[in-house]
Amino acid sequence: MFELKWVYEFILIIYGLSLVGYFIDFIQDNRKANITAFWLLCMVWVIQTGFLLYEVIIEENFPITTLTDSLFFYSWVLLTLSMVVHKLFKIHFILFFINLFSFFILLLYISTDAQEKFSTSGVQLVDEMLVVHISLAILSYGFFTLSFFCSLMYIGQYQLLKKKKGLKWIWRLGDLKMLDRYALLAITIGVPLLTIAIILGIVWAYVSSSEFYWFDLKTVGSILVLLVYMLYLILRVGRGYSGKQVAVYNTGAFLVLLVNFFLFSVHSNFHF
Repeated sequence: MFELKWVYEFILIIYGLSLVGYFIDFIQDNRKANITAFWLLCMVWVIQTGFLLYEVIIEENFPITTLTDSLFFYSWVLLTLSMVVHKLFKIHFILFFINLFSFFILLLYISTDAQEKFSTSGVQLVDEMLVVHISLAILSYGFFTLSFFCSLMYIGQYQLLKKKKGLKWIWRLGDLKMLDRYALLAITIGVPLLTIAIILGIVWAYVSSSEFYWFDLKTVGSILVLLVYMLYLILRVGRGYSGKQVAVYNTGAFLVLLVNFFLFSVHSNFHF
């Protein structure tokens, strides 16, 4: 199980990086990110197909006899369909959602399969899932914080230019377009990271048999933070807002993040 555990973890890491790449491609129309995400997805598909062929040919068992096995086959079907969609249609955001759901199904299969078949190593894998959940959430908060400071500097420089004061400090604050672009990039990376972190947390709570509360303040707060930053992307990319408007919104979004991180954590019944 030690070797298999590492294979599981490798698959999840590659799959997660692929999701981030597809999300960046949708927001920024980044061809390199799209190609990288597709080839990472191909690696996951090859490994999953290898597992599937092993079960069918060597074990002589088609993986649909149990609910856990069905999760694996379901994930493989979704992954295969997403690759077909990638090659035939130019609808990249649907790819992100298909693969995000497939990632959730695969994660549920891996964690459940490890718990059912292996005791010590299975528990270790689930515990590591919790560590990754917390790490990715904090990492996403780091990107959101970086975006906040970019927006804050944008607002400061905007005011200086408007009042034509402190011009000697402008070059230190950075170009307005650059600050706006970096703020967008940081949130574009932070959103899929937080999404994956939330999925990991939900699956961990389900598999570890811990008491999970959908209405726990920390849980609700994390989902609220994700929605707030997704709305930023909708305003920025979908509605075409830019400049001071989204910079002010971004500073407000960061306040929501701080409330969730400090206040909601203290009053949470589920999170430590």
